Amino acid sequence: MKKITLFLLFSLLLSAEDNEEKIEIDPFEKMNRVVFNVTDSIDQNFLRPTAEIYSEYTPLFIKDSVTNFFHNISEIDTVINQLLQGKPKLAAQDSLRFLINTTVGVGGIFDVASRMGLKRHEEDFGQTLGYWGISSGPYVFIPFIGPSTVRDVFGIPLSWYVSGSFAIEDDKTKVVFSFLDVLETRERILAAENLIIGDKYEFTKDVFLQSREHSVKDGQVEDEFLSEFEDELFDLDLP
Repeated sequence: MKKITLFLLFSLLLSAEDNEEKIEIDPFEKMNRVVFNVTDSIDQNFLRPTAEIYSEYTPLFIKDSVTNFFHNISEIDTVINQLLQGKPKLAAQDSLRFLINTTVGVGGIFDVASRMGLKRHEEDFGQTLGYWGISSGPYVFIPFIGPSTVRDVFGIPLSWYVSGSFAIEDDKTKVVFSFLDVLETRERILAAENLIIGDKYEFTKDVFLQSREHSVKDGQVEDEFLSEFEDELFDLDLP
């Protein structure tokens, strides 16, 4: 009986610690869930069906070209943040990637640099802040953007600015460009939905937070969940 009592007390203490950690990470959970549910409803009724049509009927070489194009313009953001993180060699390599793919790769629609052995990397301002020891802060779910943290929110405008869309002056062209970017990203994560188990909100939050920690620490994170699904998760380029 004494052992059972001690076990129950231990379990309660662990549960209390888990609840405290959960509150600390997601103190805005009620608001986040409302935003998540609204966003998910829009996604399931419009964006997901559109992405499925795009995935099923668009030739693979066109989808690859669109993906390569958006990956290429994201190199600018990556190079800037590599310099801010004190990684000049990687910055030089990815600058070369951008130059090769923009010229020989016809504006980035062909990933010639990868075929030459120049590996692609991803860095953003949120990762840079994390690299220099800035805490991620509370989890937030932003309308039409998705999961984020208070720290990463500050990096979103910078990434948008250097993404290339800022150079497009025509408003209609900019809207089409932005929608295609969203559609391409949504199509790439269709397969990941098969991994969702349990509470969709909690699953999305956990995957995002762990993938961001993985990115900030350049993959130096030990986690059983990530080890099992890392190929599926990190090939998706989550926001």
